[in-house]
Amino acid sequence: MITSIKNEKVKNLKKLHRRKDREKTNTFLIDGIHLIQEALNSKWIIQELIIVEGYEIPNEAKGIPVEYVSENVLKEISQTQTPQGIIAVVEMNKSNVQVDNELIILLDAIQDPGNMGTIIRTADAAGVDAVVLGEGCVDIFNDKVIRATQGSIFHIPIYTAPLEQEIHKLQSQGFSILATALQDAVDYREVNNQNKVGLILGNEGSGIDPSLLNIANQRINIPIYGKAESLNVGIAAGILMYHLKK
Repeated sequence: MITSIKNEKVKNLKKLHRRKDREKTNTFLIDGIHLIQEALNSKWIIQELIIVEGYEIPNEAKGIPVEYVSENVLKEISQTQTPQGIIAVVEMNKSNVQVDNELIILLDAIQDPGNMGTIIRTADAAGVDAVVLGEGCVDIFNDKVIRATQGSIFHIPIYTAPLEQEIHKLQSQGFSILATALQDAVDYREVNNQNKVGLILGNEGSGIDPSLLNIANQRINIPIYGKAESLNVGIAAGILMYHLKK
């Protein structure tokens, strides 16, 4: 059992708090039995479990290599204030869009982890086929993003691609690309009966890059009836995804 936070393995696990080290090793950490069960049920590969002594390993996790650690070491590795006694090292899973997809979300520089997690969780609930991350997006394997998804990160295909290139590819496959915008846009409720749709959602502060707006098939917005300047991107995403799925 590891009892020292200065242990070399502990130092290496803590490196996975950083994006560059996650990408270098192609692994990331998840904290707590709920997320671990979601990963296992979705056939993601768990390389190792980090467990405090006395924690009962769930049956579905039997056979996975285990490293036992003291409570102070687990707190050092964990990125939560109250660790649940079990952490997993998970391999990143690369996804690709399938040709039979009908609703795809394209994210342009979404930077807030909470917003990113909310969008992925809502996309999962709404039956979206895939989420595409453009440049400037927060890392989806960021601990705050993973926790905000509540496990949906393991259910829905998510991949990174240059958005302009991806939009042209989708359009060539018969997708109509919709972009959220405040100006020169139609009410989203006027958009109906489209078989294949790609929805672009933009940065929390600056919106969608103009170069992407210019190649979208249509600009849409959600009416603001009160005095708020705009809607949170996570809320807007939910409204639009459920409308388009309908």
